[in-house]
Amino acid sequence: MKFKLLFVALFLVGFTFSTQAQSNTTPKVSKRQVKQQKRIGQGIASGELTKAELKQTRKQQKNIQKHKMKTKADGQVTKRERAGLHMHQNKASRNIARKKNNKNSRN
Repeated sequence: MKFKLLFVALFLVGFTFSTQAQSNTTPKVSKRQVKQQKRIGQGIASGELTKAELKQTRKQQKNIQKHKMKTKADGQVTKRERAGLHMHQNKASRNIARKKNNKNSRN
């Protein structure tokens, strides 16, 4: 259990530093990604997320990161692109909450 918590903590630290370096035009998106990663980490630590749910939520976070990088590729993030990122984050947030509060557990 301690190994899992250490792994999650190291992952979050690395993820935080990588998003801070990229947060020049999307600081709210980056901050929200970090919060969602923390929620996922809490779900792992408490046993609320199964392995399959963890895999799905991480994949969704990776897709948001890819989308963010695509929107930043031209050096400018438009309102429409930013709205799209927020829409994807809203969906991810709902999925995290749904998965953490369902009856499935690792125990």
